[in-house]
Amino acid sequence: MKLLIATRSAGKAREIRELFAGLPFELQVPADRHLERRPEEADLERGTSYAENAVAKARYFAERSGLPTCADDSGIEVDALGGAPGVHSARFAELAGGGRASGSGGQDAANNALLLEKL
Repeated sequence: MKLLIATRSAGKAREIRELFAGLPFELQVPADRHLERRPEEADLERGTSYAENAVAKARYFAERSGLPTCADDSGIEVDALGGAPGVHSARFAELAGGGRASGSGGQDAANNALLLEKL
């Protein structure tokens, strides 16, 4: 049985493949199905909980692929910051008014810089 893993992260895909090792699934990711990134994907992780974001990603990619789909969401929660950035980790700097950096590497750098500044 084919199962789509709703992630664009090679690292996350590798982790999930390891978790599913030995189970009767042929795991695929969006690139395996030639599902190009679309602008609306940027809005999939706008929920108020990890579960809400994971469900949004799973539904979106299941609809696009026609396959049963598994998704997750995660973030960093810092006790000294009251649990922030939490579910907003991927957009931490953007939500703080830092704008959106070009490319995921730029966004990661902006998020990390803001996190260190707040600490």
